[in-house]
Amino acid sequence: MEIREIRDDEAGVAGELVVAAYRALEGTPPVDDEGYGAELRAVARRAREAVVFVAVEEAAGEAGGAASGEAGAVVGCVTYVPDDASPFAEDLLPGEAGLRMLAVSPEAQGRGVGRALVEACVVRGRKEGKEGLFLHSGEWMRAAHRLYESVGFGRVPERDWVPEPDIPLLAFRLDLTGGP
Repeated sequence: MEIREIRDDEAGVAGELVVAAYRALEGTPPVDDEGYGAELRAVARRAREAVVFVAVEEAAGEAGGAASGEAGAVVGCVTYVPDDASPFAEDLLPGEAGLRMLAVSPEAQGRGVGRALVEACVVRGRKEGKEGLFLHSGEWMRAAHRLYESVGFGRVPERDWVPEPDIPLLAFRLDLTGGP
């Protein structure tokens, strides 16, 4: 599996993957084709206004698939928000970067794809000298919460947010000023 910044030709596939992953989560509020569904699908916009990392598996039957020029399958993506000036920043404080819209295709879940994408954001944040990496996550996203906590994120309840009625979002933060 390769983790890298998204290519323009992968944005459509990545957008559909994000929608499918969110729709597959038990307890997720309905993801319509307009509203939030359109926002989840807008990977090309996020790639222009933030950074989108993708997880790409080798093309079937091709050792080194993506490296040999053969495109592999996009199995996950995440948006790294570099600072509070980004249009994708949600409650970021100065010195923080954000992580948004982590999604792994339902078929690839449980294989370390999400962890690899989160770690790419951690590496990027440290490289950019950020003090912390912050995110909001839906209450129903329990598997993601376990992943974030295993990477070292802690809950920050005072920064929880309810952007829409009955959709509470939990806040998590990773301190990037410490060691590896």
